[in-house]
Amino acid sequence: MKLSVLNSSPPQPWYADGLRFTCSQCGNCCSGPPGFIWIGDEELHRLAEHLNMPPMEVRKRYCRTVGGRTSLREVRNSAGQYDCIFLQDRRTTDRQGVAHVQRVCSIYPARPLQCRTWPFWEGNLSDAKVWDRAAQRCHGMNHGRKFNQQEMEALRDATDWPKHPPTSKATKK
Repeated sequence: MKLSVLNSSPPQPWYADGLRFTCSQCGNCCSGPPGFIWIGDEELHRLAEHLNMPPMEVRKRYCRTVGGRTSLREVRNSAGQYDCIFLQDRRTTDRQGVAHVQRVCSIYPARPLQCRTWPFWEGNLSDAKVWDRAAQRCHGMNHGRKFNQQEMEALRDATDWPKHPPTSKATKK
């Protein structure tokens, strides 16, 4: 006998119907108050290979140690915010000849897992209000491609770079 007062299936998360995200290359996720851009040893070696530098040189020039962990350095910008050391302003001109500044990651192919999984972090997925608060700074949240629950949770729980991450520019659905 099954009692109707007991729900045998676990409750669905608030994002079970999916969430939209596309990177708008605004750089806002790479700038803001002081923080940490965690990078593991394997990621550091991948970055070193990408930069064609020895790993110890990359660590010395671009990283800092915080509580025994490694974080990419940040630099203070003219607005008083802290930018990832690899965030660059790239000047572009649109078809009408209007100049724009695009804030881009100069190590995008070798960026750390923390960056690859944005915005599908546990904190952002904790509830809709937190997600919407993060979306006030990230113009790509709630826009673009719809990610299903399985994709979001795979990114949230990732421990290494996915071979074909659903947030990559090459992925189309």
